[in-house]
Amino acid sequence: MSVQYKLVTCTINGVERSGMVDVRASLTDMLRNDYRLTSVKKGCEVGECGACNVIIDGECFNSCIYLAVWAEGKNIRTLESLLGPNGELSDIQQAFVDETAIQCGFCSPGFIMTAVEILEAGKLYTDDELRKLLSGHLCRCTGYENILRAVKKTMYKRLGVEWTEE
Repeated sequence: MSVQYKLVTCTINGVERSGMVDVRASLTDMLRNDYRLTSVKKGCEVGECGACNVIIDGECFNSCIYLAVWAEGKNIRTLESLLGPNGELSDIQQAFVDETAIQCGFCSPGFIMTAVEILEAGKLYTDDELRKLLSGHLCRCTGYENILRAVKKTMYKRLGVEWTEE
């Protein structure tokens, strides 16, 4: 059996990249193995847990079930894209820390990338809507309420809406 390779050119975290990829490789494999973007976690590898979430052209995808060859011409963002020029955390990353929404940290990058998609929509979501939008993630360590609170606080802050805890 011969392995086929294809040249893929895409933008990853603001930098244009080109490389040969195995046509059977997932985007997770390409990002982790070829570009050392280790925030993209290998969890279930069947699109169930959300640990591998990345933003492709503004929309979150499970990169484990997204073929690397489909990345051709796409703009891909991983958690690494959120750091400031001196390594400072983004507002949503800091909110996860402040709200103790992180324990082992394995699921955090995927949750945060979904949160970025939610926040960039510029909408004020209800708790039920936020729960549904975050439902594609599995976390075995922490309570989902802290994650919800981190996203909600950041959403309110970005929209300039006053929020008081219930």
